[in-house]
Amino acid sequence: MAIIEHTNKEIGAVKKGKKYASSIRFWHWLNFVIISGSLLTVLINSMLFDRSQRSFVKNELINAGAAVSDKQAGAVTHGLEDQVWAIHSYFGYALAALFLFRLIAEFFLPPAKRLFPKLKKAYHAYFILKKERETAKHELVAKGLYIIFYLLLLIMVVTGLLLAFEDYTGIPQNINHSIKEFHGFCMYLILGFIVIHLSGVFLAERKDGKGIVSDMINGGEN
Repeated sequence: MAIIEHTNKEIGAVKKGKKYASSIRFWHWLNFVIISGSLLTVLINSMLFDRSQRSFVKNELINAGAAVSDKQAGAVTHGLEDQVWAIHSYFGYALAALFLFRLIAEFFLPPAKRLFPKLKKAYHAYFILKKERETAKHELVAKGLYIIFYLLLLIMVVTGLLLAFEDYTGIPQNINHSIKEFHGFCMYLILGFIVIHLSGVFLAERKDGKGIVSDMINGGEN
């Protein structure tokens, strides 16, 4: 009986809104900036500095009075592409540092605010107690998506670091190519998560979760 009452109180607290720790809010918004910057560099390279732009670079240089071959135009485009990828690498290092920060921050949170204890309590409420199942279901889905997102971040960090230090890892080129492809695939999955996350926030703001964005900025109220 005491367990049921305790769980119901915690589920009720979820309805009223949670107090977000400053470390999590810091990580959340800085992570958003870093991921956005990283995706922007990918977008710039895919749109401006791919091979299809070599003829454009060549024509512009010729119009400026320079005598340029296709190979030289390609070298210019490739050099600009490398500059953008260098910035992408810096975003990657920042993302790796933030991921490490998030792991460490989890251990300093109160037990009731940690990811896996909250997931466990929602599971217990939904499958064992069968009380407030709608709220518990929402928690299970939300926390399950967060776990998937963290796993994707881990993959992005590990594969990104392997690519950044490929000259020192001794990994064969064909495997590095596969790592690069997998790294890019995970980027699209993260984009999908961001779309789902923003859609969920938008719907929550229009329904019973109004104020969730401001709570993530100022911490909210218990």
